[in-house]
Amino acid sequence: MAASQQASAASSAAGVSGPGSAGGPGTQQQPQPPTQLVGPAQSGLLQQQQQDFDPVQRYKMLIPQLKESLQTLMKVAAQNLIQNTNIDNGQKSSDGPIQRFDKCLEEFYALCDQLELCLRLAHECLSQSCDSAKHSPTLVPTATKPDAVQPDSLPYPQYLAVIKAQIACAKDIHTALLDCANKVTGKTPAPPTGPGGAL
Repeated sequence: MAASQQASAASSAAGVSGPGSAGGPGTQQQPQPPTQLVGPAQSGLLQQQQQDFDPVQRYKMLIPQLKESLQTLMKVAAQNLIQNTNIDNGQKSSDGPIQRFDKCLEEFYALCDQLELCLRLAHECLSQSCDSAKHSPTLVPTATKPDAVQPDSLPYPQYLAVIKAQIACAKDIHTALLDCANKVTGKTPAPPTGPGGAL
């Protein structure tokens, strides 16, 4: 009887001093959300992404590397020329290792190719922007808002002419693509659709 009372007292004491008494029953630690990049780290990442997509920024970033590569190329060329001259004259050449001229030249040409691609991409972007501003229809002035008329807006008849020209161009492109597809597959060309036909 005494042994059973001691066991029950020990179990009750363990229940009082157990994990339920410290943090309360059913309390658990919630996981913390993942930390996000804030401040200079996030701004640096956005700047790096902008440099990767902007050809002008990448061109500016590659110019110092090109200058350094050119200086290294001239230095290695001079070292190789001096070594070859000493060997031809029967003199002792330098014992230190000399960089290979072809490797430096290949690195210089690789940077030149990257700069050329950046310039071509920038020129294409500028051409597309100019063409878009030239051929896209501008706003048509409305009679209800005479104050909102822009100086470069088109009159309504000219706006209709631009839209008709764009529709005709889209139909010509669609017809040309159909003809190419029929030539590739070997099918007979379909009859052209009328003015009201779907593209």
